[in-house]
Amino acid sequence: MLNPIEPLLIRSVAELQRWSDTARSLRRRIALVPTMGALHAGHLSLVDVGYRHADRVIVSIFVNPTQFGPAEDFARYPRDLARDLELLRKVGADVVFAPPVEEIYPNGDATWVEVERLTSGLCGRSRPGHFRGVTTVVARLFNAARPHLAVFGEKDYQQLAVIRRMSRDLAFGVEVVGGAIVREPDGLAMSSRNVFLSARARQQATSLHAALHEARALVRAGVRDAAALCHEARRRIEKEPLAEVDYVELVDAETLEPVREIGAPAVLALAVRFEGTRLIDNTLFEAETL
Repeated sequence: MLNPIEPLLIRSVAELQRWSDTARSLRRRIALVPTMGALHAGHLSLVDVGYRHADRVIVSIFVNPTQFGPAEDFARYPRDLARDLELLRKVGADVVFAPPVEEIYPNGDATWVEVERLTSGLCGRSRPGHFRGVTTVVARLFNAARPHLAVFGEKDYQQLAVIRRMSRDLAFGVEVVGGAIVREPDGLAMSSRNVFLSARARQQATSLHAALHEARALVRAGVRDAAALCHEARRRIEKEPLAEVDYVELVDAETLEPVREIGAPAVLALAVRFEGTRLIDNTLFEAETL
């Protein structure tokens, strides 16, 4: 369902809490869609998911400094609030929460939220501290927005699993819903970082989707061995001269622990750099696909 009303722009935590308390008092179900802005069709699809599950949707736009490492792209991460607001006017959103840093991290704050085990591998291994920043900001957004549910994209499968665990462990009472990966016509998963790709890197980045597509074909043909699947996926990606593979791993869909073969639901996850731009992608093997 689309909301034709102009989104209300809110900058402060206190104002957002008041808005949510009023909506809850009217028995409205609230969905939160956390983003870092630079919105694209993938983000907008998450808003649609929110309206499928709730009466009101809050979209947060906040480039979170604590999830970026010192050598990462925080300073150059794309920011264009006016453009984001215009996109949300077209698809619908009740509230856009775009706080300054000091609203999320007040002066002198000293509290972090950290999920262990699920954050030790995949992106957590190569981006130390990243998920501590993610879980901390999401916990603060949950407290600010007071949603019934929150929608996260399945492209970052590890993040989705980590937030689900945090919400359960800390009894937030927030249902965490996954939104399907949205792809360009050539298969590249939509990402705000795609704007950093040169034309050559952009063409070679389609190898991630090609590798996942070929892995699914192997599974349909009966291959279950994790090493064989990862080897073939890595081989496909490394055909591209610009590709620098961070990881290609097959992990359990719930624990994110590496598996030797596909039995229970599993995720083949990839992270690859092209000229310094880091892209991630994945495919989920569920019982019905085995």
